[in-house]
Amino acid sequence: MKRGDVIKKVQREAKRQGRSFEVVELTNHTGLVVDGFRSTLGRHGEIPEGTARAFFKQFEVVLGKGWWR
Repeated sequence: MKRGDVIKKVQREAKRQGRSFEVVELTNHTGLVVDGFRSTLGRHGEIPEGTARAFFKQFEVVLGKGWWR
């Protein structure tokens, strides 16, 4: 999955639920913040499917269980 698609998927769901969303550029990673919950994503062009799923699962805390399916 492309890195941009991963970010857009989180952004769309946060917007759909009316939650705040912010992208924070760090030194070697990009941080995504949804309602105060932050997780980082490496700066790779292509993100393996398993890694993308694990990244999405981290946001279950604020977006709800299985939100990405």
